[in-house]
Amino acid sequence: MKIRNGMIYSEILEFYLRKMSHKMKLKKWFYVYKKKQRAMKPYERMTLKELNEAEDDFDEDDMKALEMYRQQRLQEWKILQKRQKYGELREISGEQYVKEVTNAQKDVWVVIHLYRSSIPMCLLVNQHLSLLARKFPEVKFVKAIVNSCIQNYHDRCLPTIFVYRNGQIKGRFIGVTECGGTNLKLEELEWKVAQIGAIKTDLEESPKQNITDMMISSIRSASIHGNNSASRDSDETNCYLNRNF
Repeated sequence: MKIRNGMIYSEILEFYLRKMSHKMKLKKWFYVYKKKQRAMKPYERMTLKELNEAEDDFDEDDMKALEMYRQQRLQEWKILQKRQKYGELREISGEQYVKEVTNAQKDVWVVIHLYRSSIPMCLLVNQHLSLLARKFPEVKFVKAIVNSCIQNYHDRCLPTIFVYRNGQIKGRFIGVTECGGTNLKLEELEWKVAQIGAIKTDLEESPKQNITDMMISSIRSASIHGNNSASRDSDETNCYLNRNF
């Protein structure tokens, strides 16, 4: 086997073959790229500003296609803006309740948490809602100190979470048990809100065991509705009738 400049001929041949293969791949990629570019209409490579400036250069067919394309791009931009509109858990007062929640923008989901900072479970829910607000920026997440919204609201009904859409309450979680318990996990709260329809979760099933939920729900239902239903009904009525706006 011959050696030239310290390299075996077979190694030199392999080196040139690799180099040629690389060049061929580049040529193939460039050919495909140019082919795609030729197939694209000129307006498909333009920004909205460039589209407006180039209208005079298009014929009638191009103008029709251009208008459809412009509307598509505009719709995509609006959807993106809507999705990025919120993204944080904001504090509101009772005076802002109607404007920010009941009369929120059409078709926007609103999740509001009524809380007291002296209740640990409320602080946990606020922490989870802050993370959900970042994950689902198209949904409005707000919180309000309960005293500014409802007078004489019992601590045992906190945390209270209402989910609104178009001025209507679509779901609610009242009290520690309905909100998920003192060991509430972020995924569990995400699942609860998703079941109402406010968010589109990637969770495939409830993170919490269904059997546990059913047992707790049965015990709580028997206790509250059997012994204290009148008091509970009064508390829930306060949520709607005694707001301090």
